[in-house]
Amino acid sequence: MSEMINFEEIPVKEMIRAALEARKKAYTPYSHYQVGAALLTRELRIYTGCNVENAAYSPGICAERVAIVKAVSEGWRKWKAIAIAGGPEGEEIRQFAFPCGVCRQVMREFVNPDEFVVIVAKNTEEYKIYKLCELLPEGFGPENLA
Repeated sequence: MSEMINFEEIPVKEMIRAALEARKKAYTPYSHYQVGAALLTRELRIYTGCNVENAAYSPGICAERVAIVKAVSEGWRKWKAIAIAGGPEGEEIRQFAFPCGVCRQVMREFVNPDEFVVIVAKNTEEYKIYKLCELLPEGFGPENLA
């Protein structure tokens, strides 16, 4: 049975700060669009990631998937939320950076989309909060293969 998330247990501003810090580590020599992500486990551990580009383009990886892969590789597969912050290199963030379709689908693999929280932020004061189901309606998950 799924467990409902208490939004008061999500340290939104701490997660945004972690995503903004991770963004500084992005490797973006081609797009110059830096993204940082901070993934919160149900045990309140935060795993961060940044986007890493590649000259061949398709081997590049988004910040959200870096954070997810780090968490999974450490044995953490139950998550509450993810915070995402992105924008052009060297500039203040002026727009919200939403996860791409591939990242949304990877999140969907591990979470209940009606409960998982996606935070998109410009900074710790300007952010929006969604449930994954709002960003990935009718997503395909493990239960579809049962």
